[in-house]
Amino acid sequence: MNQNPSIVASRLGQVKPSASIAAKAKADALRAAGREIIDFTVGEPDFPTPAHIVQAGVRALGEGHTRYVASAGTLALRKAIIDKLQRENDLDYALPEIVVGSGAKHIIFNAFTASLNPGDEVLIPAPYWVSYPEMAVINAGVPRIVNCAASNGFKLSAAALEDAITPRTRWLVLNSPNNPTGAVYTQEELRDIGEVLLKHPQVWIMTDEIYEHFIYDGGRHVCLLNTTPQLRARTLLINGVSKAYAMTGWRIGYGAGPAELIKAITLLITQSTTCATAAAQAAAVEAINGPQQCVRDAAALFQGRRDRMIEQLGAIDGIRCDVPPGAFYVFASVHGLIGRTTPGGAVLGSDQDVASYFIEQAGVVTIDGTSYGLSPYLRFSFATSTEEIDRGCAAIAAAVAQLRK
Repeated sequence: MNQNPSIVASRLGQVKPSASIAAKAKADALRAAGREIIDFTVGEPDFPTPAHIVQAGVRALGEGHTRYVASAGTLALRKAIIDKLQRENDLDYALPEIVVGSGAKHIIFNAFTASLNPGDEVLIPAPYWVSYPEMAVINAGVPRIVNCAASNGFKLSAAALEDAITPRTRWLVLNSPNNPTGAVYTQEELRDIGEVLLKHPQVWIMTDEIYEHFIYDGGRHVCLLNTTPQLRARTLLINGVSKAYAMTGWRIGYGAGPAELIKAITLLITQSTTCATAAAQAAAVEAINGPQQCVRDAAALFQGRRDRMIEQLGAIDGIRCDVPPGAFYVFASVHGLIGRTTPGGAVLGSDQDVASYFIEQAGVVTIDGTSYGLSPYLRFSFATSTEEIDRGCAAIAAAVAQLRK
């Protein structure tokens, strides 16, 4: 007999809330309480979805796209994804190898649900997106965190991967460009990683490429399958329209991979969400097939904001910033602030303390590096206006100036 009086499953006691969503909620709550808040937590573009994409969604609603559609995604969207992967990534897929979900996060979660047995290990390079380990835990997996030092650009090396793989390893999660660091893997680095994976046929690869269009300074995106196509039979490529097209609220993501896994993910969708929203899928078709200048414009805008934030944060005593080659985050070391004393007499002992101090003293909300698996760092999003970047960095500089060494 179950002696637990709670209705909540015991396994959820091991799961932490999303740190990024919690930080955003805190910023919203402080604003609602009357505080003037500068929010550097937001992992989404601050500008609206491009007009031609919105119009496609509105048109779809007017044409009656308000009903259930195929659980794997509409035929039009899956074909658009196939064409996109061939055109932009030089990868060939067929319809049974494509599934559309309610955001890329939805596909990742269902992939773990479909594939993890109790005790299976998921290798996650740190720093990592906060949801990877928690989704593994929810699905009875065991996250194995592989620390990736700043000295290596916060990237997984082939040697570290080799050391981390065990007979229980089921998945390796690769995220490039990376959230939270902006790290981008080169062709050579991916080839070396691929050579290791070829020796371990029990390991599947999840390659999360949601930030692929935001790579700066003339860099370009490379997929592991471009360097090591032999891994195609055990690789799930994750992507979506949220970041590149400022469509976070439309909730459309997709997976491309072996038909057996795609079929299993689709089965889970049939028994959970049924399908992604029909009109949103029509808008996603226009996003993928339509004019792409909006994506290039967004990338140029973000590069300028990145440079502005790096210059200002890097000038603050105790904060050190490497220039992120991709995504829209700065992962800044606050090691130089640890041990300093606040005007109220508290000693900053961790990056979480520093984040709390910036909220209280500067009205600036960030996310601590501990939540991403590496401290003492803070993640700053530059997916916000230059005015907010200027105000926020100035407020942080003023707050740091009040600390005693």
